Amino acid sequence: MAGDFPIRQVVHTAVTRSCSHASRSAAAHLPRVGPRRRWDPVRRTRCRGDPLNTDPNPFAGTLLGDTIDAVVPRDAAAEQAARERLDRMTKPPGSLGVLEDVATQLAGIAGSCPAPLPVPAVVAVFAADHGVHAQGVTPWPQEVTAQMVANFLAGGAVVNAFAAELGAEVVVVDVGVAAPLDPADGLLDRRIRPGTADLAEGPAMTLDEARRAVEAGIEVATRLATASPCLITGDMGIANTTASAALVCAFTGAAPAAATGRGTGVDDPTLARKVAVVGRAVSRIPSRPATPAAALAALAEVGGLEHAALAGFVLGAAAARVPVLLDGAIAGSAALVAAGLCPPAIQYALAGHTSVEPGHALALESLGLRPLLGLDLRLGEGTGALLALPLVASAARALRDVATFDSAGVTEK
Repeated sequence: MAGDFPIRQVVHTAVTRSCSHASRSAAAHLPRVGPRRRWDPVRRTRCRGDPLNTDPNPFAGTLLGDTIDAVVPRDAAAEQAARERLDRMTKPPGSLGVLEDVATQLAGIAGSCPAPLPVPAVVAVFAADHGVHAQGVTPWPQEVTAQMVANFLAGGAVVNAFAAELGAEVVVVDVGVAAPLDPADGLLDRRIRPGTADLAEGPAMTLDEARRAVEAGIEVATRLATASPCLITGDMGIANTTASAALVCAFTGAAPAAATGRGTGVDDPTLARKVAVVGRAVSRIPSRPATPAAALAALAEVGGLEHAALAGFVLGAAAARVPVLLDGAIAGSAALVAAGLCPPAIQYALAGHTSVEPGHALALESLGLRPLLGLDLRLGEGTGALLALPLVASAARALRDVATFDSAGVTEK
């Protein structure tokens, strides 16, 4: 039945094993910072005498508001411990380049040094349809969204192949596919509505629908984070790059022509029509969102249901203190929304790659995220993020397993 798929239970236990004197010495020199408890999504009853929360939160009393309140910055002490250990490892300081930044970020996310290995990972593919399809922004028929959902569930898509190679799990989440879907193992029914309205003509969804879609992503992330130490974004939705371009323009101030790409490979006339649609939609947003309320309003105006759910997925991962590995243009635009709703949440995100969609690079630059790969991908589904997973896992393993100069008896310069 939908929602009853099996999730691997990952139990974090201390494993005792025999080791050499050098290994014991390495452990003795390993800086440790106590882990923080995971966020408990179950709301507690306020007791008499508890201090009132006076922080301005326009979503107080909702799952979105509670999640925003639960997100805290990464642990600075754990990151410092990671930096110090990286500098003592048997290698020239800084020689692992960006991977040292990744290892440090993972330690800060976990609140411990070394951080847990980010495997096994799980990919959540959020699927939805778009009313803007009626504007002729893509030659692909809308029913392909539902057909691809069936393909994901049958294990026949590229994301399934990549996930199988890496030992990752794939979960599909229906947040707004236009066609009805039959219940199936691996499918979560979180449908808000059967596709958005046409963003070229008016708001894509109501504020309430946008919030509920964000909360659907939060709920999925919270659930999956109990079984997986790394969450990966995936997406499916015909015409969703149009909504992505509109979100990038709204949140970065980029011109429609600069942020809008060819998506699935449209021709020049279709691209021109797509740029015009994005410009018309973004013209209804008076200024770049500067508050969480404005961020949700912009999302409702020009976003997609899967964008909203992905934004919530990022927030849920941050509240649960697990890393979230972002895929391409759809995830990048959704991350802009997440940052607008809760700026510290983006500290828990890593950019798996940069897409050929021009809006993706603009989004990553605005977010201050450096992509780990650049392979000219434009598929989505979570494929680019999956390909980056071995790099993230290798960074974590190096921080955990590589000996220091002292423990290995290697002379430093």
